[in-house]
Amino acid sequence: MAYVLGVVGGSGIYDLPGLERVSTHGVTTPYGSPSAAIVRGELAGTGLLFLPRHGAKHQIPPHQINYRANIYALKQLGATHVVSISAVGSMREEIEPGHVVIVDQYIDLTKRRPSTFFEDGVVGHVSFADPVCPLLASAVAEASQGAGARVHRGGTYVCMEGPQFSTRAESRLYRQWGVSVIGMTAMPEAKLARETELPYATMALATDYDCWHESEGDVDVQAILAVLKQNADLAKRTVARLTALLPPPERSPAFGATRHAVLTPASALPPDAAARLFWLRS
Repeated sequence: MAYVLGVVGGSGIYDLPGLERVSTHGVTTPYGSPSAAIVRGELAGTGLLFLPRHGAKHQIPPHQINYRANIYALKQLGATHVVSISAVGSMREEIEPGHVVIVDQYIDLTKRRPSTFFEDGVVGHVSFADPVCPLLASAVAEASQGAGARVHRGGTYVCMEGPQFSTRAESRLYRQWGVSVIGMTAMPEAKLARETELPYATMALATDYDCWHESEGDVDVQAILAVLKQNADLAKRTVARLTALLPPPERSPAFGATRHAVLTPASALPPDAAARLFWLRS
């Protein structure tokens, strides 16, 4: 099986150098258009799809990203794995700006983002207890370390709505929950990847300490931008290494996730359901 790595680039990551056989695809989905045209190419012989989630010029805020169109488009173009690259705030002293966290859990605090493909006459419930593919996460960790990163394996990502940063009271509360990082984009991206049976992992790039850390300055966009450049270079080196480490997707918890998920009888499914949810298994 030929693997195709879907990479969703976060803040500061708008391209991937070194791609060969490059083509650009404007995709239309039943859920609208993705954040930008998707770049298809090959990296070290592995197929790669790249999508900047905030748009080519960072014009889409976290709460207005069309997450469904993004994941659907990657699936439609043949992605076999998805790696999300996300800028985050650190919620722990030992996770310093510039460090990488390969998260394994999420807490979803988003409020108004469509978060499922199962609607409009189709009811489905996928298992999401372990939202990250452990094999893919391990591969991302290995690639990150090989690229020179200080890597923390495992941790919880709390996803807030944004676009404002946390209040100090909120930040202190999340610390009590034991989370590792805070960001604005992992949800519902991870949920949608599971519904499309795509192995998914997040490479969380710490840019700052959230405002809980009173000996540091409060979260400041200019300070974050300085770290983003360093993180972006690291992420690009990591992706180049990751292409040789991709695990078999059939060993992921995402594989077959929809096999018994749909509760709506086949006789009651809307006429367009098969085309709209083309990956569903009987």
